Amino acid sequence: MLNYHHLRYFWIVAHEGNLTRAAQKYNIAQSALSMQINALEEFLGQPLFERVGRRLVLTEAGHIALDFADAIFAKGEELLATFGRLAESHQKTLRVGALATLSRNFQVGFLRPLFANPEIKVIVRSGTLEELLGSLKLYDLDVVLATGIPFSDQTTPWIVHVIDTQPVGLIGQPHPNRYRQTLAELLQSEPIIVPSPESTIRTGFDAFVHRLNIQPKIVAEIDDMAMLRLVVREHHALAVIPPIVVKDELETGMVVEYAELPDLVETFCAITLARRFPNPLLSLVLPKTAASEPGSSDLSLPT
Repeated sequence: MLNYHHLRYFWIVAHEGNLTRAAQKYNIAQSALSMQINALEEFLGQPLFERVGRRLVLTEAGHIALDFADAIFAKGEELLATFGRLAESHQKTLRVGALATLSRNFQVGFLRPLFANPEIKVIVRSGTLEELLGSLKLYDLDVVLATGIPFSDQTTPWIVHVIDTQPVGLIGQPHPNRYRQTLAELLQSEPIIVPSPESTIRTGFDAFVHRLNIQPKIVAEIDDMAMLRLVVREHHALAVIPPIVVKDELETGMVVEYAELPDLVETFCAITLARRFPNPLLSLVLPKTAASEPGSSDLSLPT
């Protein structure tokens, strides 16, 4: 079996880059360090260092071993932090997964309570919903931010906390002629920018225009809300988008909301798993009446 003492000695020397300096810094005999590293190299069957002048340089195998060692010892620190065995001054960390297409304004608003404390470290990773939920199940993330409510069953008992429910509007650059038109007339006469067909907004929009027997002139389909925000600032078309995405632009008058689309909303949620030892920082960002049963949702706190 792998000897983790050998691995830690290798990890120390790899980060110091010098055997003598590592021995002095950690008060370990230089000969002991050499013996432990040699034992690890013999066990792995690969040289981990090569000497270049007075420096020790990692070999290709050494770089691979260091990547694993970094991950292993980081997990060890996380284990101690989870059970409260680290000093009180240890930096607290919340690991957040965010849907790659999610509104940046929503993400910042969700994380704002954490930014006020300099002792708190926030790690944000973006990806697809499938990737992020997989990381949540593997304990690599504490919470996932997304739109809509994911499918849940006995094998995926997500707890969905609804953070905000935003109406969806028809938003674009200010133009005098547009103010005199009804919503149906705008949808028929103006070029339209919509989210991609996979989004819940697009599904609702397609159903709405179908009921009105309207075929809008769609000039762009964009699934990234940050990109959609930039396009609506530059393009003369009208965008089907939640106002929170272009909050700053609406406040400055760069764009205006001409109409709210009836019965069309975007649900912003935070997804967690039921855990015996949840990250205590979640209490700073999740609704106070958060759902306690797997698969349930807290639907009472739109902001």
